Amino acid sequence: MQIEFSSSAPDVDERALVDESGLALAQRLAEKKARAVAKLNPGALVIGCDQTMVCNQQTFGKPGNLSAARTMLLAFGNCEAWFHSALALVSDEELQAIEVVSTRVQFRDFGSAEIDRYLALEDALDCAGGFKSEALGIALVSSIESRDPSALIGLPLIALLGMLKPYGLHPLQN
Repeated sequence: MQIEFSSSAPDVDERALVDESGLALAQRLAEKKARAVAKLNPGALVIGCDQTMVCNQQTFGKPGNLSAARTMLLAFGNCEAWFHSALALVSDEELQAIEVVSTRVQFRDFGSAEIDRYLALEDALDCAGGFKSEALGIALVSSIESRDPSALIGLPLIALLGMLKPYGLHPLQN
C-alpha cells in the first residue's frame, strides 16, 4: 500500500473470556493489542488486529503446536466456519475506529492423512484454526465468501484503507 510502517507484537493474553463469542474476542484482542502498542508509542497511529475462527459453535485461536493443530483441523472436515478478522485504530491510547470483517469458509470433507500431509508441509501454528488460506490450506476448502478477500489472510486491507483515509494515509490520495 506504499505506507511506511513498523510492526510490533505486544504481549497480550489471547484467552477468551467466559461466554465470549469468537467475533467479540477478535474485536477485544485487536483493540487491546493496539492500545498496548500505542502506550509505548505516544502520538503514533496504531493498528491492532486479531483473528478468530468459529466452527460448530466453538471458537478456535492459534493452535501453538502440531498436536493441537491436528486436533483442530480434523474437526473442520465438512464444516462451515467463520473467520472474524478485527481491526482497531488507536491514537494516543484512544480508540478511533474498530471493525470486524467476517469470512465464511466451507471446508470440504477430508481425512487424517491429508491433515498430516498439510501439517508436514505448512507452518500454520500461528494462524486461527491452524489454517492458512493463502497457502496449502486452500486445498482443504470448497468455497470462501467475504466482502474483503484479504481478511481471511488476517489483515482486511479494504477495511484498513477505509480507516486510514481520514488520516491522509490512502495510497491514492494526494
